[in-house]
Amino acid sequence: MPPDGKVPMSIQMVLLPVFVQVGLTFALLIGVVFRRRKASVSGEARSPDIALGEFELPVLFYALIALALPLRHADLFIVLMSWVFVVTRFAHAGIFASSDKPGPRSTVWLAGVLVLLAMWIYFALKMLLLI
Repeated sequence: MPPDGKVPMSIQMVLLPVFVQVGLTFALLIGVVFRRRKASVSGEARSPDIALGEFELPVLFYALIALALPLRHADLFIVLMSWVFVVTRFAHAGIFASSDKPGPRSTVWLAGVLVLLAMWIYFALKMLLLI
């Protein structure tokens, strides 16, 4: 461990949850295309769509990592919280794809929002206070 007590994070450790989130996003996009096509072939009036949150919230995640990595502020907390965030996104997508129950889906979505908010607050404090 370095003298400052900080655990160094490799670029791969920081980017792995990002790549997993990107994979989930692309899988959901492809799923939407197939669901829309199936709806149009079957003559459904309104094609099923996926929650916009599946595509909006990750943008804030990507932006955070894009800033934290080159500024060397992607530490163990950021990596661990990145994985927690990605797990909440998988849970949200799983609920949406399987049952789309609004209660559990909203709870999991809120958990992801709070994790991401904590990450942004942590990052902002580290940057502003130079810690």
